[in-house]
Amino acid sequence: MPGRIPAQFIDELLARVDIVEVIEQRVPLRKQGRDWSARCPFHDERSPSFTVSPAKQFYHCFGCGAHGSAIGFLMNYDRMEFPDAVEDLAARVGLKVPYEGGGKREVDDSTDLYSLLDAAAKFYQRELAKSGKAHAYFDARGLDAATIERFGLGYAPDQRDALTRALGTSPQRTALLEKAGLIKSGERGKYEYFRNRVMFPIADRRGRTIAFGGRILEKTEDSGPKYLNSPETTLFHKGQQLFALWQVRQAHAKIPRLIVVEGYMDVIALFQHGITQAVATLGTATTSDHAELLFRNCADVYFCFDGDRAGRGAAWKAVESVLPRMRDGRQAFFLFLPEGEDPDSLVRSEGQNGFEERLKAATPLSEFFFAHLSGDVNLASLDGKARLAERARPLVTQVPDGAFRDLMLAELDRRANVSLRLDAPASDVPRKSARPQERSLLRTAVALLLQNPGFATTIEPPHTFSALRQPGVALLIELIALCRERPEISTAAIVDHYAERDEGRALQKLAVMEFPGGEDAWRAEFTAALKQLDRQTQIQRRDDLDARVRSDGLASLSVEEKDELRGLKLAVAAAPPR
Repeated sequence: MPGRIPAQFIDELLARVDIVEVIEQRVPLRKQGRDWSARCPFHDERSPSFTVSPAKQFYHCFGCGAHGSAIGFLMNYDRMEFPDAVEDLAARVGLKVPYEGGGKREVDDSTDLYSLLDAAAKFYQRELAKSGKAHAYFDARGLDAATIERFGLGYAPDQRDALTRALGTSPQRTALLEKAGLIKSGERGKYEYFRNRVMFPIADRRGRTIAFGGRILEKTEDSGPKYLNSPETTLFHKGQQLFALWQVRQAHAKIPRLIVVEGYMDVIALFQHGITQAVATLGTATTSDHAELLFRNCADVYFCFDGDRAGRGAAWKAVESVLPRMRDGRQAFFLFLPEGEDPDSLVRSEGQNGFEERLKAATPLSEFFFAHLSGDVNLASLDGKARLAERARPLVTQVPDGAFRDLMLAELDRRANVSLRLDAPASDVPRKSARPQERSLLRTAVALLLQNPGFATTIEPPHTFSALRQPGVALLIELIALCRERPEISTAAIVDHYAERDEGRALQKLAVMEFPGGEDAWRAEFTAALKQLDRQTQIQRRDDLDARVRSDGLASLSVEEKDELRGLKLAVAAAPPR
């Protein structure tokens, strides 16, 4: 098992990495004062609300709330796992990632799953060059050499151990092959998962091979299903991956649209005919992870399904997955194909222009949504209208607030003639003050420390204000201790540290709170805020002692407490509030 990456290393890494450089390689940024801005890559928008702060090593979108460090950005944008993102950033700045306990991420004979799967892909490609029947299959499907190379297509020989013999037969290598999903165990021992199949490598968003799909060439008693995907592994989860997304990203600096189809050959045929925005789910219905991945890459998504009952059922599952992600600016369309046709056959018979015309006539999500829900409903009757409203209500509530949600409600009102309020009535919603909220001392102190963790080095415990009975005091003291313990910690790392705690959401907002002036002014304001908290603590203690005197008389106080009360009254009087 790999060891844990020490928090101190993460702090050092984030201090040395330039978050602007990391993000700018993926998102065009513009200088805006001390920070940088862009249109958010995590939701579609017309004006920039995405801010990157090099001082805080932190990004934040004021539109959708996306935020985090350079590590978090790679995890969200490139869909990396945490260790992958750390390794990627460490390589940029020449650091070696330490793992507690001395563990490594993969223990094998000088390779890992990624390099092993890459070697397997190359083996299958070499075997394709030797196989006349595999080449004949691709020739019959009309694929040219450039397309075969573009997708790294190959062939798995009809042998139990061809790949194993090519890549190594040591027990360690065999175990790794099994972990990669390339061999499996049966009653007659271990055998290769793919045999006598043309092979389609599946790449992650960094272009690394993580799995394969294979299609049989000859139907026999033991040939298995027509199409076969790699089993789930540590690298491959079919509900989170899209075939050919890597190729789409290579073909387009900014992806204009994505077309979701059902088969590998559908994708490849569309590419060869000039439609280079096609991807495919991997033998599964569209999941919420698929929907998120699609919309992170572009705002317009076309789902292409058979026009039969099964195809429309698959389309409806796609609707259920995308509705919660239909923020303003995003669009989803549904193209239903004629019976007996698929994208491969249509683009070969009608060409690029013919398929483009079909895409232009695709059904918008809203139209398909209402047609599907009212297909067996008599909207001429009150009962039918009520049934439509009942079916639509829980689904429309999943749509994020915005114009699309409002328009869906208006259309439901028109069709069902029932006005549905999904939000609280205006009279029940407290109106926000038009004036900006005054910052409390605690909010100010926490926000300034969060944005300038180095301020903690000048604050020696114990802290007088720790006795103050106010929400947030414990958090401030904890933050001071954290920043003193980890002097390299950044704003982004602090927010990540509290991400799973109740305080996390509040800290996200405080991390982007604006303060006038520069570091000297911020330090002075922070120091002044702590002094005011100390004064409030003195007032609280004075009031507590005064209350005892009023309740039980002066005699209830000890000599020390009487002296303390006199001193507190003098101190409070001598230090009036700002």
